[in-house]
Amino acid sequence: MQNSIRIGIAGYGNLGRGVETAIQKNPDMQLVGIFTRRSPSSVSPCFAETQVYSMDALLNEFSDKIDVLILCGGSKDDLPQQAPIFASKFNTVDSFDTHARIPEYYAAVDAPALANKKTAMISIGWDPGMFSINRLFGEALLPDGETYTFWGKGLSQGHSDAIRRVPGVKAGVQYTIPSTDAIEQVRSGARPELSTKDKHHRDCYVVLEQGADAATVEQTIVSMPDYFADYNTTVNFISEETLLKDHQDMPHGGFVIRSGNTSDAQKQVIEFSLKLNSNPEFTASVLVAYARACYRLNQTQQYGAKTALDVAPALLSIKSSEQLRKELL
Repeated sequence: MQNSIRIGIAGYGNLGRGVETAIQKNPDMQLVGIFTRRSPSSVSPCFAETQVYSMDALLNEFSDKIDVLILCGGSKDDLPQQAPIFASKFNTVDSFDTHARIPEYYAAVDAPALANKKTAMISIGWDPGMFSINRLFGEALLPDGETYTFWGKGLSQGHSDAIRRVPGVKAGVQYTIPSTDAIEQVRSGARPELSTKDKHHRDCYVVLEQGADAATVEQTIVSMPDYFADYNTTVNFISEETLLKDHQDMPHGGFVIRSGNTSDAQKQVIEFSLKLNSNPEFTASVLVAYARACYRLNQTQQYGAKTALDVAPALLSIKSSEQLRKELL
């Protein structure tokens, strides 16, 4: 009888390292290995016992050796290509975070997962993910109200990845900075009308490739749809030395606030917040918890694509239903 959930990691950057670390804190899981497009010998995992394999080996040799495959590629280019393929062979969990494209991404992953009796958890993390759940709670509990989401201040993994894929960019990071004035307006119980630009500023720090044109790179970044086009965005060009010295930490966080009325006289405010020292490590911890839920859903023949909104909270916990009722209810 199998005693633990067998996990594979597809892709090994900051998020993959976070997943490798998070699995160590979940005794009902075991890591089968890391699967990479790079040469396996060039990858240095966090733990000496972690095995590293090629991505080709994943598809050819491990279909019956992994219970849940956690996809750690980027949302801009990697996941749209990889997830439908992997969802036809494995139960999967990913952190696709391009909000505007989630419906089409869901459909692209749902079809192969259903056809092959697999379960695919998509868009898992803290936003989308934890913030999505709290937006739902706010709307359901205070139907007469408005929901506001603020991100930051922090380093965005997805937006930083998008910057680094711009031609002419050697390296770069992006910080999301929320408006403190807008947050305080919402916390007061008011329901201000806030545009995207009213709520956030995006601050980019970019190292150029030799010979790249700064003006062209800047224009490409600030006009990028789904990432920067709707925001006030500043592009700062810096040296590689400055990037390594000042921009290696990956904090993040944010707020979901629902401001509403239960009667004409009574204002109510619901707030959920995160303050993260490491964005990728926290996102990885969420992915690992949902890998447990993914495995359990598949065991009960709940196939196809699922989101955080579809999962009962108890399925995330290592504890039994009896323990949860006794200790947490």
